[in-house]
Amino acid sequence: MDLYEYQARDLFEKYGVPVLAGIVADTPEEVKAAAEKLGGVVVVKAQVKTGGRGKAGGVKVAKNPDEAYEAAKAILGLDIKGHVVKRVMVAAGARIAREFYFSVLLDRANRSYLSLASVEGGMEIEQLAVEKPEALARVEVNPIEGITLDKALEIARAANFEPGLAEKVADVFVKLFEVYKGEDATLVEVNPLVQTEDGDIIALDGKVTLDDNASEVRHPEHEELADKATENPLEAKAKESGLNYVKLDGQVGIIGNGAGLVMSTLDVVAYAGENHGGVKPANFLDIGGGANAQVMASGLDVILGDEQVKSVFVNVFGGITSCVAVAEGIVKALEILGDAATKPLVVRLDGNQVEEGRAILTAANHPLVTLAATMDEGADKAAELANA
Repeated sequence: MDLYEYQARDLFEKYGVPVLAGIVADTPEEVKAAAEKLGGVVVVKAQVKTGGRGKAGGVKVAKNPDEAYEAAKAILGLDIKGHVVKRVMVAAGARIAREFYFSVLLDRANRSYLSLASVEGGMEIEQLAVEKPEALARVEVNPIEGITLDKALEIARAANFEPGLAEKVADVFVKLFEVYKGEDATLVEVNPLVQTEDGDIIALDGKVTLDDNASEVRHPEHEELADKATENPLEAKAKESGLNYVKLDGQVGIIGNGAGLVMSTLDVVAYAGENHGGVKPANFLDIGGGANAQVMASGLDVILGDEQVKSVFVNVFGGITSCVAVAEGIVKALEILGDAATKPLVVRLDGNQVEEGRAILTAANHPLVTLAATMDEGADKAAELANA
C-alpha cells in the first residue's frame, strides 16, 4: 500500500525524523485557515500517489493565507497523471540551502535491502540515475543488522557527503530505517532531504510503501491508512474475499492458480489477442492452491463484475489441489452465481487428475463452459470469444 505524503510525514514524526508542520485540507477555505494557523510562508502540496506533482502545477508556494487560498483553488481538482487532486497538505515553509536524496527499499533480486543516497536531491531519482549515475550511491543493507549509525555513515560517505554534514544526515538515515523496519515497509524515500540555511536536516517530502502481507497480523492499524474512496471497487471486493487480484485494461478475464502461471497466462492471452481484434487480459487473479467452489465463485464474481470483461479464461494446473477439486469448484461456482454468470468461460486443466477433472466438466455440460486442451488453445478461444 502506497501512502500519501501527509501519511508518510506523520509516520516520520512518530519515529523522530525531523519534519515540518503540516495540515491536511480539502477545500480552499480550509487551506486558508491552515495557512493562518501555520503563519509565514507555506507550501500547498497536492496529495496524490504519483510523482511529478511540481511539474504538473501541484505544488505552490504561498506567502500569505490569501495566496494559499488561490493556490488551493488551482490545485484541487487538478488531474496529475490520471490522479485527480481531492486533498492537499499545507506545509510550513523552509529556507533551503541544499537538497539531498535518500531511500531504503526491498531488493528482491539480491534478497536484501538496498539504500540509495545522493548529495543531489530534488530531481526525479530515475532521471538522476540515468544522467549522473556516479552521483547515486547504492549500498546494500543487511536485513538482520539494518542501518546502524556506522552503516549510515558508510552510506553518507559513499554518497559524497562531506565531513560534518555526513554525521548530521547519518542520524536521520538511522531514524528513516527505523520507520522502514518498524512499519514493515518495502520502500521509504525522502526527496528532497534538505539542509536549511540554519543547518538543520529536514525530511521535506516522503514516500512510503507498506507491505500488505504484514498488515493483518502485525499492523492492523495500517487499515486506517487505506483510502477507500479511491480504491478500485473490484480490487476492494477481491481483497475482502482474500483474492490476489489486480484490475487491468482488457477484455479477457483471467483466473489461474499460482502467480507464475497467471503471469504466463497474461502474456499468452495478450499474444493471442493480436489475432482477435487486439483484445487484452482484463486482470491478474491468482486463486492459489485452494480452488474450491467458494474461492472459484468469489473469483468469478469479481471478474464478471468488470463491465469490460467479455470472456473468462480459467487456466489451472493441478498440483496439491487436483483438477477434480477445481472442476467441481467451477461447476458449483456456476450454480452459486446462477444468473449472474453470463459470460463464456474457457477452461484449461492440466496436471493431477486432469482426465477426471475434464470428465466432470464434460458431464456438467454447462452452456457457458468450453474446454481447451492446452494453454495456447484456451487463450486463443478466450480471445476469439471476447472479440465476438
